[in-house]
Amino acid sequence: MKIFRIAACVSLVIMSLSSCKKETENNWKVEIKSPAQQVQITDISKMFYDQNVPIETFSKQFPWFQGTVSAEDFAKRRSDPTEVKIYTEAIKKINQPKLARELTDLFSHIKYYFPQFKTPKVYLFSSALQMAQDPIIYDPETNFLFIDITGFLGFKNPHYKGLELYFQKSMNVENMVPKISHVFAENIVPYSGKSQKFIDLMIYNGKMMTLQDAFLPETPEYLKMDYTKEQYTWATQNEANIYNYFVESNLIFGDDHRLAERFIAPGPFSKFYTEIDNQSSPMVGIFTGWQICKAYLAKHPETKLTDFLRMDATKIFNESSYKPVLE
Repeated sequence: MKIFRIAACVSLVIMSLSSCKKETENNWKVEIKSPAQQVQITDISKMFYDQNVPIETFSKQFPWFQGTVSAEDFAKRRSDPTEVKIYTEAIKKINQPKLARELTDLFSHIKYYFPQFKTPKVYLFSSALQMAQDPIIYDPETNFLFIDITGFLGFKNPHYKGLELYFQKSMNVENMVPKISHVFAENIVPYSGKSQKFIDLMIYNGKMMTLQDAFLPETPEYLKMDYTKEQYTWATQNEANIYNYFVESNLIFGDDHRLAERFIAPGPFSKFYTEIDNQSSPMVGIFTGWQICKAYLAKHPETKLTDFLRMDATKIFNESSYKPVLE
């Protein structure tokens, strides 16, 4: 007998209603009285690929961009037709004024909860697909944020041929700001790795998603999870079934390292070892941890975000009274 309901044929109306339901539960919309400094975006690769700009001028302005690449190879890359083509295609997809506004809003929300936060210098660049799977880099020492625009060419872009489709599903322009937000969340609360219990992994990731809620209160939930709309719908419709599976299989406080690979790590689907696996959404351990955190904060609305982030995972779980009900 199947454990999960298959949500393969969900109408757009149902998805819209589900989305609206989640938005009405959003308590993270706040008044920003002290916004962050306006974001200024610098496109490094625009100057790099411009043959009218002497390489010496470029290197003087961005002395750290060359890295360990030899001067000869560095110069050759500037006129490589394939690299230029990839950059040209990628930059056309970016509405830079819109991105600057969205990042200013993101940073304003981070500053609201963490007043010491300073707006980073934002740089766009093209790695010619070399860093496309991990396109966001933040350096706390310099307060530089680097965005590899080749990581956002779009699902099934010809340049991504050979790359797993489950990675490509979140390689769209609309995924850019949520990915940036997640990088800053991880910087604020780095994973200690002290415990490998499944509950600790779920709650840590749930805290990351809670920060996504706080930093991006207007952003659709599915984008925060790096999900498609269909994957998010499947997870919400099967929330109780997922949790019941974890409980009945005694996984909540388990310490099997394979649980992270099955339910936390990105992939095409989650691994319940049932006939429903291929229809399931990936990373349901993160999704469940997020819902547990939501349940705790709903029950304890007086809790400050900074205090919540320091709380023990088991305490959050026990005091959340989380128990989704089958519909």
